[in-house]
Amino acid sequence: MPTATIVSFRLGGPDGVSVEAAKWATSLRRLGWATRTIAGAGAADHVVPGLGLEPDDQAGPDPDELAACLRRTDVTIVENLCSLPLNPVAAARVAEALRGRPALLHHHDLPWQRARFRDGADNVPDDPAWRHVTINDLSRDQLADRGIKAVTIRNAFDVDASPGDRDRARHALDVLPNERLVLQPTRAIPRKNIPAAIAVAEAVGATFWLLGPAEEGYDDELARLITMARTRVIHGGVGSVEDAYAASDLVTFPSLWEGFGNPVVESAIYRRPLAIGDYPVSHELRRFGFRWLPAADLAAAQRWFEEPDLDLLDHNHAVAQRWFSLDVLDASLADVLSEL
Repeated sequence: MPTATIVSFRLGGPDGVSVEAAKWATSLRRLGWATRTIAGAGAADHVVPGLGLEPDDQAGPDPDELAACLRRTDVTIVENLCSLPLNPVAAARVAEALRGRPALLHHHDLPWQRARFRDGADNVPDDPAWRHVTINDLSRDQLADRGIKAVTIRNAFDVDASPGDRDRARHALDVLPNERLVLQPTRAIPRKNIPAAIAVAEAVGATFWLLGPAEEGYDDELARLITMARTRVIHGGVGSVEDAYAASDLVTFPSLWEGFGNPVVESAIYRRPLAIGDYPVSHELRRFGFRWLPAADLAAAQRWFEEPDLDLLDHNHAVAQRWFSLDVLDASLADVLSEL
């Protein structure tokens, strides 16, 4: 049985890279591969100091320890570690250890797509033995402009997932049966545009539920936004993701930038209306046929509660089933692996 090793800054958490890396691991096993995981933090088979995102990690991993972890594998899948310069020394050492060896570099974001990196590194490592995979066509085209060929494999989902338990989740949150609940199923970081999400909840007279933690130094700003909000705010997870969507009446996702944006498909799977921001990759996803509410149009959210369009929910669910299933992921990943 061939072995694939997945390497990232961190694994096993609620961030998008960890979530998609776990799906790839499951897909690999369905395709007949054994899997191993290596990360600087989180839940991994091997936690290697220096691969993570903390200040103490910036000196990078020990090259010998890293080489030993990567030695017994048939292909290495690098999850965003060589994409964003969050730990440049670690990225350089991983790239050096993989020179001439089969690897898939799975790019969720690229440095020039983030404001804080635009004036810095503008390069992505490459090697003839590697293949590059992006989660959107925008990134694929931008890599091509820099002389790197890539293929697009979009994020995939269990499109037939069972619905969550609405009553259980709302009871745990102390939300009344007739109380409107607007869900933001993300972390709290600047690009998630939390003020716009709160504004939607305020406009429709709903309680606002922010699911994920504050990161990237956003704690103080989030505390200020919660204090200033003109509606009740709940912060923190209760139960499963399925329960969170079931408990909600509307989902907000007014992000300024996303490499993909999982709530786009998740809201369709769980049949919830989505108030979405106008970030660039959303235009790619819209072309598959999704129909959403503009997050900036508060009147649209108000109209939804006055006259819900249930046909829209069925339509979006059908789009998700056709284009974003785990079967699509398996076929796409098998094609890329066959090239290696």
